[in-house]
Amino acid sequence: MIWQFTDDRAISTQIVEIIQKGVLSGTYPPGSSIPSVRTLAIEAGVNPNTMQKALSELESQGLLRTQRNSGRTVTEDERLIMTLKEQAASHCIEHYFDQMHDLGIERDEAVAMIDACARTGGPSTSKKVTTNKTAATASSSNMEVN
Repeated sequence: MIWQFTDDRAISTQIVEIIQKGVLSGTYPPGSSIPSVRTLAIEAGVNPNTMQKALSELESQGLLRTQRNSGRTVTEDERLIMTLKEQAASHCIEHYFDQMHDLGIERDEAVAMIDACARTGGPSTSKKVTTNKTAATASSSNMEVN
Protein backbone atom coordinates (compact mmCIF):
# COMPACT_ATOMS: atom_id res chain seq x y z
CA MET A 1 0.00 0.00 0.00
CA ILE A 2 1.28 3.45 -0.89
CA TRP A 3 1.14 5.98 1.92
CA GLN A 4 1.38 9.52 0.54
CA PHE A 5 -0.02 12.38 2.57
CA THR A 6 -0.72 16.02 1.80
CA ASP A 7 -0.80 18.99 4.14
CA ASP A 8 -4.32 20.09 3.23
CA ARG A 9 -6.23 17.56 5.38
CA ALA A 10 -5.81 15.62 8.60
CA ILE A 11 -3.53 12.59 8.27
CA SER A 12 -6.12 10.34 9.93
CA THR A 13 -8.69 11.35 7.30
CA GLN A 14 -6.25 10.48 4.53
CA ILE A 15 -5.48 7.12 6.18
CA VAL A 16 -9.21 6.34 6.26
CA GLU A 17 -9.43 7.09 2.53
CA ILE A 18 -6.37 4.97 1.69
CA ILE A 19 -7.62 1.96 3.62
CA GLN A 20 -11.15 2.40 2.21
CA LYS A 21 -9.67 2.34 -1.27
CA GLY A 22 -7.76 -0.82 -0.34
CA VAL A 23 -10.99 -2.51 0.73
CA LEU A 24 -12.98 -1.27 -2.28
CA SER A 25 -10.27 -2.32 -4.74
CA GLY A 26 -9.89 -5.78 -3.24
CA THR A 27 -6.43 -5.26 -1.76
CA TYR A 28 -8.13 -6.17 1.52
CA PRO A 29 -10.86 -8.69 0.51
CA PRO A 30 -14.02 -9.19 2.61
CA GLY A 31 -13.22 -11.16 5.77
CA SER A 32 -9.47 -10.71 5.46
CA SER A 33 -7.29 -9.59 8.35
CA ILE A 34 -5.56 -6.26 8.22
CA PRO A 35 -2.17 -5.62 9.80
CA SER A 36 -1.94 -4.39 13.38
CA VAL A 37 -2.06 -0.72 14.33
CA ARG A 38 1.66 -0.78 15.06
CA THR A 39 2.55 -2.43 11.73
CA LEU A 40 0.37 -0.05 9.72
CA ALA A 41 1.72 2.97 11.62
CA ILE A 42 5.30 1.93 10.86
CA GLU A 43 4.49 1.33 7.17
CA ALA A 44 2.73 4.71 6.90
CA GLY A 45 5.31 6.57 8.98
CA VAL A 46 2.70 7.95 11.38
CA ASN A 47 2.06 7.93 15.09
CA PRO A 48 0.20 4.77 16.22
CA ASN A 49 -2.45 6.99 17.85
CA THR A 50 -3.18 8.56 14.46
CA MET A 51 -3.52 5.12 12.87
CA GLN A 52 -5.76 3.97 15.74
CA LYS A 53 -8.02 6.98 15.20
CA ALA A 54 -8.35 6.13 11.50
CA LEU A 55 -9.08 2.46 12.15
CA SER A 56 -11.69 3.38 14.76
CA GLU A 57 -13.40 5.57 12.15
CA LEU A 58 -13.42 2.67 9.69
CA GLU A 59 -14.98 0.48 12.39
CA SER A 60 -17.69 3.06 13.03
CA GLN A 61 -18.45 3.02 9.29
CA GLY A 62 -18.81 -0.76 9.46
CA LEU A 63 -15.94 -1.41 7.05
CA LEU A 64 -13.72 -3.02 9.69
CA ARG A 65 -14.51 -5.25 12.68
CA THR A 66 -12.44 -6.02 15.74
CA GLN A 67 -12.46 -9.60 16.95
CA ARG A 68 -10.97 -10.68 20.25
CA ASN A 69 -7.57 -12.29 19.85
CA SER A 70 -7.89 -12.04 16.05
CA GLY A 71 -7.30 -8.35 15.42
CA ARG A 72 -9.21 -6.41 12.83
CA THR A 73 -10.88 -7.86 9.77
CA VAL A 74 -12.63 -6.38 6.78
CA THR A 75 -16.41 -6.65 6.84
CA GLU A 76 -17.96 -9.52 4.95
CA ASP A 77 -20.95 -7.33 4.10
CA GLU A 78 -20.48 -7.19 0.34
CA ARG A 79 -23.57 -4.99 -0.04
CA LEU A 80 -21.92 -2.34 2.14
CA ILE A 81 -18.73 -2.58 0.09
CA MET A 82 -20.70 -2.28 -3.17
CA THR A 83 -22.60 0.74 -1.83
CA LEU A 84 -19.34 2.43 -0.87
CA LYS A 85 -17.86 1.62 -4.31
CA GLU A 86 -20.86 3.20 -6.01
CA GLN A 87 -20.57 6.31 -3.81
CA ALA A 88 -16.85 6.60 -4.59
CA ALA A 89 -17.51 6.17 -8.31
CA SER A 90 -20.25 8.83 -8.22
CA HIS A 91 -17.87 11.23 -6.51
CA CYS A 92 -15.24 10.64 -9.23
CA ILE A 93 -17.82 11.16 -11.97
CA GLU A 94 -19.11 14.41 -10.48
CA HIS A 95 -15.52 15.62 -10.06
CA TYR A 96 -14.94 14.88 -13.77
CA PHE A 97 -18.04 16.86 -14.77
CA ASP A 98 -17.00 19.76 -12.55
CA GLN A 99 -13.58 19.86 -14.21
CA MET A 100 -15.12 19.66 -17.70
CA HIS A 101 -17.47 22.52 -16.79
CA ASP A 102 -14.44 24.56 -15.66
CA LEU A 103 -12.99 23.97 -19.14
CA GLY A 104 -16.20 25.22 -20.77
CA ILE A 105 -17.34 21.75 -21.80
CA GLU A 106 -21.02 21.07 -21.19
CA ARG A 107 -22.22 17.85 -19.56
CA ASP A 108 -23.62 16.29 -22.76
CA GLU A 109 -20.37 16.89 -24.62
CA ALA A 110 -18.38 15.47 -21.68
CA VAL A 111 -20.59 12.36 -21.75
CA ALA A 112 -19.92 12.00 -25.50
CA MET A 113 -16.20 12.27 -24.82
CA ILE A 114 -16.41 9.50 -22.19
CA ASP A 115 -18.42 7.34 -24.60
CA ALA A 116 -15.89 7.84 -27.39
CA CYS A 117 -13.04 7.06 -25.04
CA ALA A 118 -14.77 3.90 -23.80
CA ARG A 119 -15.43 2.69 -27.36
CA THR A 120 -11.90 3.29 -28.62
CA GLY A 121 -10.02 2.40 -25.45
CA GLY A 122 -8.30 5.76 -25.29
CA PRO A 123 -8.77 9.52 -25.18
CA SER A 124 -10.54 11.11 -28.09
CA THR A 125 -11.67 14.58 -29.03
CA SER A 126 -15.08 15.49 -30.32
CA LYS A 127 -15.67 16.94 -33.78
CA LYS A 128 -16.52 20.28 -32.19
CA VAL A 129 -13.13 20.51 -30.46
CA THR A 130 -11.33 19.34 -33.63
CA THR A 131 -13.26 21.88 -35.71
CA ASN A 132 -12.32 24.66 -33.31
CA LYS A 133 -8.66 23.64 -33.47
CA THR A 134 -8.85 23.53 -37.27
CA ALA A 135 -10.44 26.97 -37.33
CA ALA A 136 -7.75 28.31 -35.03
CA THR A 137 -5.02 26.82 -37.25
CA ALA A 138 -6.62 28.28 -40.39
CA SER A 139 -6.95 31.62 -38.66
CA SER A 140 -3.26 31.55 -37.73
CA SER A 141 -2.31 30.62 -41.29
CA ASN A 142 -4.30 33.58 -42.64
CA MET A 143 -2.53 35.91 -40.26
CA GLU A 144 0.86 34.65 -41.37
CA VAL A 145 0.01 35.21 -45.07
CA ASN A 146 -1.00 38.85 -44.51
